[in-house]
Amino acid sequence: MNTNAWLGKVSAISLATTLAITTSLVTAVNAEEVGQQTYSASERAVALAKNNLLIDTHIDVPYRLEHKWDDVSKATEGGDFDYPRAVAGGLNVPFMSVYIPAQLEQTPGASKQLAHQLIDSMEALAWRAPEKFAMAYSVDDVLEQFEQGVISLALGMENGSPIEGDMANLKEFYERGIRYITLSHSLSNHIADSSYDIRRQWNGLSPFGKELVVEMNNIGVMVDISHVSDEAFWQAVEISRVPVIASHSSLRKYTPGFERNMSDDMIKALGENGGVIMINFGSSFVTRSANRWRDMLNQQIEQVEEKYGADTDEAKQRVAKLREENPFPYATLEQVLDHIDYVVKLIGIDHVGIGSDYDGVGDSLPVGLKDVASYPNLVQGLIDRGYSDADIKKVLNENFLRVWREVEDYAAKH
Repeated sequence: MNTNAWLGKVSAISLATTLAITTSLVTAVNAEEVGQQTYSASERAVALAKNNLLIDTHIDVPYRLEHKWDDVSKATEGGDFDYPRAVAGGLNVPFMSVYIPAQLEQTPGASKQLAHQLIDSMEALAWRAPEKFAMAYSVDDVLEQFEQGVISLALGMENGSPIEGDMANLKEFYERGIRYITLSHSLSNHIADSSYDIRRQWNGLSPFGKELVVEMNNIGVMVDISHVSDEAFWQAVEISRVPVIASHSSLRKYTPGFERNMSDDMIKALGENGGVIMINFGSSFVTRSANRWRDMLNQQIEQVEEKYGADTDEAKQRVAKLREENPFPYATLEQVLDHIDYVVKLIGIDHVGIGSDYDGVGDSLPVGLKDVASYPNLVQGLIDRGYSDADIKKVLNENFLRVWREVEDYAAKH
């Protein structure tokens, strides 16, 4: 999640733009029309999405429901995920993000308490609708549940603050189903420095953070380096004995100066480590213009309010005009595909996947990828760029499953 631009995880979660999706059990067609642009997925694209495992490693449903409960086993008016749209898009394995706001670490016990509550909410969802959802704790679970025709609810923890400096908590959360941990989030914590935080108190990983990476390897929890500082990334890759993941990151090449995304050197190191980068769909992760939009607009608003007075009618009218004349520059499906292409160019097809950040980036999703029904559009884009069916399957599931299996196998021996 881009905390600079979208602190909306702690505020109201924006409603997603409505999609025009046409699907059929016989004819596989998917289309989305936004403004003058129309995206359509061929029968081949929809078949690839629906007939193969499709894994998205970062979907923020748990915190969305913590803010405002909704029954996502049915169609919902808001949000980016619900069961009907997941089926339409072919999504089989959403890694549900157990997101913990960074400031909770200041209150002892608060992070851990919220983490358990969010896990409870996913278990309750699977319990209420067992014909639709099942909790998934392993690669074998995912494969078996795919054959059964239910959506696998796997769990990742976004922000390691609930570990609270105690390896017993790592074991406890593993037993509850957490299969990856994003070491830090928008603030540096007791584990690692954050890419968003100017305080670099550890110059990477803390002493406990270094021990935690080793123990995560041993117990079978994937190390997620999204959100961490560059120094923490390099140290985690050096320490980890198994591949690491970036569960929801994109490329710094297209967002210069944005440390939250990964540099070319980091991507190359991730490839050498055997890891995988799961591409984030949020527009501010995808394009430079979207990444800088909020800061540029806020700067102009501050200038107006300083000149005319923040509460004056003149200032309010000018601010309203600024907002009207500077709409948010949504990224497009094509620009998301550029990120995938560039990873493939740098380190090959075996190290890239999908980590959309649906329900985590507010109303900032690209044209063509507005919710979980949109994956066939992404598949069609890959087809149009010359990717083979075998390559597309790697992006949809095989690359990530390889890493997950390696982590499981290593833990079984330690």
